Amino acid sequence: MERQTGIVVTGVSGRMGRMLVDQITASPDMRLTGAIERAGHGWIGQDLGTAMGGAASGIIVTDDARAALGNGQVVIDFTAPAATVSLAALCADVGVAHVIGTTGMSDGDIAAIDRAAERTAIVRAGNMSLGVNLLTLLVKQVAAALDDSYDIEVIEAHHRHKVDAPSGTALMLGQAAADGRGVALPDVADRGRDGITGARVPGHIGFSAVRGGDIIGDHDVMFAADGEQITLRHRASDRSLFARGALKAALWVANRAPGHYDMLDVLGLKPTK
Repeated sequence: MERQTGIVVTGVSGRMGRMLVDQITASPDMRLTGAIERAGHGWIGQDLGTAMGGAASGIIVTDDARAALGNGQVVIDFTAPAATVSLAALCADVGVAHVIGTTGMSDGDIAAIDRAAERTAIVRAGNMSLGVNLLTLLVKQVAAALDDSYDIEVIEAHHRHKVDAPSGTALMLGQAAADGRGVALPDVADRGRDGITGARVPGHIGFSAVRGGDIIGDHDVMFAADGEQITLRHRASDRSLFARGALKAALWVANRAPGHYDMLDVLGLKPTK
């Protein structure tokens, strides 16, 4: 039997953390080697299995990330920007690969992750699903084919608890549209409309966010011109697809050379230059 990949999960008490633990436990290709939570969390010092309401697992939840990383090859991280940036630097220090599903990052956060990726392998994606990453390729192709008489609007919907907007996936899709048109997204993004905004600026890429209920994640990219609209859509109906994508990324990135990768690299979909 081939050696299993050792996985550390941070933010282990959250919905995604629990799903990752369940899928790692069921996988023959990987094993859980560490569980991290923020300082002061009620699970600190407890056996992870017991804390999750099951049998003891032998994994003790800790807030000492350096100690937890010492037993693993890859850490999977769906937490918050500040925690993710700090963990990226630590992963670079100790030589552990880092899979990042955290969204809401600033340009400064991404620059810090770029620096960490000079010393360790990092996979970062606003969305880990196969379907969404295929959608980004389609959006880029359609945007390249249509001129700016077609207005582009990225429309996303998520559950009431989501704290960032637009979603990381919406920004991925907006970036794909901007790349297709050969423009810089910050120069053409309209990320909020309220009051008397004036007419839409030709060539701009708009973002609309909906928050409510338990919506897992819906994303539409609309290309609207006089007389017709084209809409590309992805709808998530099961949150576990994001965990599956993250674990696929973890297996792929283990022992990979330092670099800042994305899910198109993991899925073998990166366009050739």
